[in-house]
Amino acid sequence: MTRINLSGDPRLASAWRDATLVAVATVAATVLCMEFNFAELLRRLSAPWERLQLDELPVVLLVLAAGLTWFAARRYRDAGRQIVRRRVAEAQLAAALADNRRLSHQYVELQEAERKSLARELHDELGQYLNVIKIDAVGIRDRRSLDGHALHDRASAIVANCDHIHGVLADLIRQLRPVGLDELGLAAALEHCIETWRARLPEASVQLAVGGDFSALPESVGLTLYRLVQEALTNIAKHAAARHVLIRLERVPGGAMAEAIHLAVADDGRGAELSLPTRGLGLIGMRERVAALEGELTLSSRPGKGFELHARIPA
Repeated sequence: MTRINLSGDPRLASAWRDATLVAVATVAATVLCMEFNFAELLRRLSAPWERLQLDELPVVLLVLAAGLTWFAARRYRDAGRQIVRRRVAEAQLAAALADNRRLSHQYVELQEAERKSLARELHDELGQYLNVIKIDAVGIRDRRSLDGHALHDRASAIVANCDHIHGVLADLIRQLRPVGLDELGLAAALEHCIETWRARLPEASVQLAVGGDFSALPESVGLTLYRLVQEALTNIAKHAAARHVLIRLERVPGGAMAEAIHLAVADDGRGAELSLPTRGLGLIGMRERVAALEGELTLSSRPGKGFELHARIPA
């Protein structure tokens, strides 16, 4: 439960000051009425107007004063609760802004690291092999003392180097865009991704269960689901040491609510304490991706009890 100290609030100090003034005025009025017998004087003055029942006016005023006091006290309590809620909301907003700033900073760092890796791959692989291909091609063009055997060797080297470049490009494209997501659909792309992770996690059993038709999904939804599975498997490989991993993807038909895609990833690994602040870029990125599609992401885990991820995204 969140506790917020209101003792330093200037509005609270002003309320206490006003209450003190009311108390002082009440005491002063009591002393003056007792000194000058105000009730007897009022009764004598109202005697000629008995038919108007003016002598009952003090009781009516007393009830009105009590009602106004109750109303003011209630409004004061409501104002205090609103201040508490506002401060809680401001604290949550400040935490969200801090998370966004940290996410932006980490995203820039990750982007720069990916650019450096891409530049290194292009230089070390494509640049070097293109240079070798050029040398062989120039030698063939100029026919510098090349017999038939040497010419065949250089042509074969060009073919081999082109094959190598093609493989490097295919690897780079797979890093930038999931294989088969456009041509084969989400289910096949996930199966290919999981098959790749099975080789990286030989001690874990990774199972995929798919239910429903995913052929007509928007591109943003399909790519988000793919990235969620990819990030979940990355976290399992890094932290979980799991023996069994189950991935369920199903299309939930729309009833009272809109049709949605439900993704669940569960493992029996080490687990984590979710009450602690989550600072990882991966989980924050997951939340951002799902929130951008107006979906919901829930995580459940305990140390030694595995980890579960549930995402629900409108279809």
